[in-house]
Amino acid sequence: MSFDIREIVLGPGEGKKLNAVEHPFTFKAIGSDTDGHYSIFESTLHGGGPGQHIHDNEEEAFYVIEGNLRVLLGEITIEALAGSFILVPRGTVHTFSRADKNPVKLLVIISPAGFENFFFEAIGEDEVDAVMMAERALDIGHKYGVTFTGPPIGLSLIHISAPTSPRLNSYAVFCL
Repeated sequence: MSFDIREIVLGPGEGKKLNAVEHPFTFKAIGSDTDGHYSIFESTLHGGGPGQHIHDNEEEAFYVIEGNLRVLLGEITIEALAGSFILVPRGTVHTFSRADKNPVKLLVIISPAGFENFFFEAIGEDEVDAVMMAERALDIGHKYGVTFTGPPIGLSLIHISAPTSPRLNSYAVFCL
């Protein structure tokens, strides 16, 4: 089996950037680059992570480049140090957050590709905050085969004095 793709060479910080406040993304390769086999992006958590969720269509893998990542994987919680690798099979409830107050830099691989479009739609060309991203994620999750099943884990949850949607209080709110 061969890939019908072109070479990609990107330097540090290069790639398609999305501006989620406290959680910037830099996409290194997407489905159109890999013939749909996988997408890969770098993300730095300055804040927290997403609510607990399940992917119906893809595996997700995390490689911790810097920092300490707390990962809920099914019913277990682990602390993944720099150099750790975590594979999340499709259908597995999971989430992640910083294990301490220091940023965490991750390399994320999604296979097959396609779920990167969730981020492009949820974040878009705007700079979005955690509440806006959570609202958008809940609105479009079904379109990309992701179901939010519970709250995030992390240092502290963001406070929403007047949420635009009652769903935000329990599922997709990112923690800071």
